[in-house]
Amino acid sequence: MSIAVQGVEVFVKDSGSGEPVLLLHGNPDSADLWDDVIARLQGRYRCLAIDLPAFGRSRAPRGFDCSFENLGRFVDGVVEKIGIAEPLILVAHDFGGAFAMAWAAMHPQRVCRIVAINHPFFVSDYRWHFWARVWRTPVLGELSTLTIDWWPVFYWSLRMGSKKLTEQKIRHAHSYVTPELKRMILRLYRAANPDEFKKWEPRMLEVTAKVPTLVLWGQQDPYIPEWVAERFGAKKVRRFADSGHWVPAEVPTEVADELLEFFAS
Repeated sequence: MSIAVQGVEVFVKDSGSGEPVLLLHGNPDSADLWDDVIARLQGRYRCLAIDLPAFGRSRAPRGFDCSFENLGRFVDGVVEKIGIAEPLILVAHDFGGAFAMAWAAMHPQRVCRIVAINHPFFVSDYRWHFWARVWRTPVLGELSTLTIDWWPVFYWSLRMGSKKLTEQKIRHAHSYVTPELKRMILRLYRAANPDEFKKWEPRMLEVTAKVPTLVLWGQQDPYIPEWVAERFGAKKVRRFADSGHWVPAEVPTEVADELLEFFAS
């Protein structure tokens, strides 16, 4: 189904029944990232996975505000439009963590559990990886989206990030690459600047200090260093020694098992 939030046509996958779980993907993915995980959760939980603005099947206006404050407002609009009144479980990967944690910081009473999967938590001393630095640089970022043959770069980036990803999964993710998506990637990365990190990090830590938080981490991630996993203040960090950045796509059964145990604890 689709809902309208802030001028964004948001694609929503809604399956299963029970306590609501909102799953937010990152760059350059879609709600499809969670399919194999949801298949194991939907018997006990209502699983809601969305395509973020301009990602996957969602459409977004050129002027979409990518500030952390508005990312939180966007998630709030999604939750309201879907009609979830009770506190929900947040599961986020990569840049989905910016949306998730901004909303959790703004509405801590509406979150009952948090699961963070290989996202940087926007710590002020995190150093962006190579492509993020390119995208954050004016002109150079635009040139990279216009002149580079995206398929080889896309394939190499995902394969390097997670060696277990199948070519089928990589090609599926690439099928959603559009000029609109490329513009949104630049906007998201440029809005996530160090000053914003410093302002939001204490608020996010306040949430994880109060809300039960689980971190799932692929240790072979070349984009986000392993020490970030310890910065959430989570009571449990589950590491996957042989997995990279895209843990939900690499080992969905193991991820689902960890989620089920955490949700029920």
